[in-house]
Amino acid sequence: MSLLPQSVPRSQPDKAQGSTVQMVAEALAARMAQGDYPPGSRLPAERQLAESLKVARNTLREALDILETRGLILRRAGAGSFVTEPGGWDSAAPVIAATGPLHLQVMRGILEPEIARLAIVNMPPATIDALADVLDQMQTAADPASFARHEEDFHMRLVEGTGNPLLVACYNLVVKARRQPQRSAMLRRHMTPERLRSQCESYIALLAALTARDIPQAMELVQQALLEEQRLFMQES
Repeated sequence: MSLLPQSVPRSQPDKAQGSTVQMVAEALAARMAQGDYPPGSRLPAERQLAESLKVARNTLREALDILETRGLILRRAGAGSFVTEPGGWDSAAPVIAATGPLHLQVMRGILEPEIARLAIVNMPPATIDALADVLDQMQTAADPASFARHEEDFHMRLVEGTGNPLLVACYNLVVKARRQPQRSAMLRRHMTPERLRSQCESYIALLAALTARDIPQAMELVQQALLEEQRLFMQES
């Protein structure tokens, strides 16, 4: 008879632990699919998630490992875990998640007047025609959400008119930040039919300045529009 202590079988506990981890991973994946944690958003802190799922934090971390392996999240040291976009991870997600309304307004104040200036200098007549088509769609927008989509299109066509690919890439990030939930909620509260008409009139004036290649007027109109949106956010605070 052997005098060595017999080892305790561990297959059952390991199996049980693995089952729990898998269930936690599936529960989190289901929350993502249901839109509780939409693409590009940051997951709650590990402590909060573990408490909501009633599991230990080491179990949660193993479940997050599974989700990361499956490409459903990306974990960034010091920043947290982020839900991936349907077409793959968007590396801008941590930046967007950390961007507040004031950050966005500051960046737009830096970029948009200069975009108007450079577009006037560089854009071909075809860009003016494209901007006019988008403006027509803005004027017939039925709700703030569709107006916002056409507004994004207007600004993207304008920045493309600068002929500067780096500026286009920078403004793409601004557009993604403009889609943050708090800004969308603000638009729903404040974008009355009267305000939408006022916005359209501002864009009509801007298009006229762009067509006339009037740089000072175009830059002034852009700055006025930014100040108006800033006033809306001030009402929210």
